[in-house]
Amino acid sequence: MAHKCSISGISHQTGNRVSHANNKTKRVFKANLQSKKIFLPSLNKTIKLKVSTRVIRTIDKIGLEGTLKKYNLSISDLTE
Repeated sequence: MAHKCSISGISHQTGNRVSHANNKTKRVFKANLQSKKIFLPSLNKTIKLKVSTRVIRTIDKIGLEGTLKKYNLSISDLTE
C-alpha cells in the first residue's frame, strides 16, 4: 500500500533542502501516517486503516461517520 491516507488522500509534498551555502536539492516531506484500528458500529467490526494524524483528530472530534461525510466517502469505500 502506498504512503497515502485512506480517508483524506494526503500523501507527500516536495520541496528543497537548503544548505548553509544556499544550495538547493530536491527532497520529500512525507505525511505523518499512523496505522489505526477503527471500530465500525454499523457493521459491528473493526478495520485497520492508514490515516494521517489530522484525520485521527477529526475522527475523535466529529466521529467516523462525520469524517467520511466531510471527505465525501462512504463506509463501503473503506472496507474494499
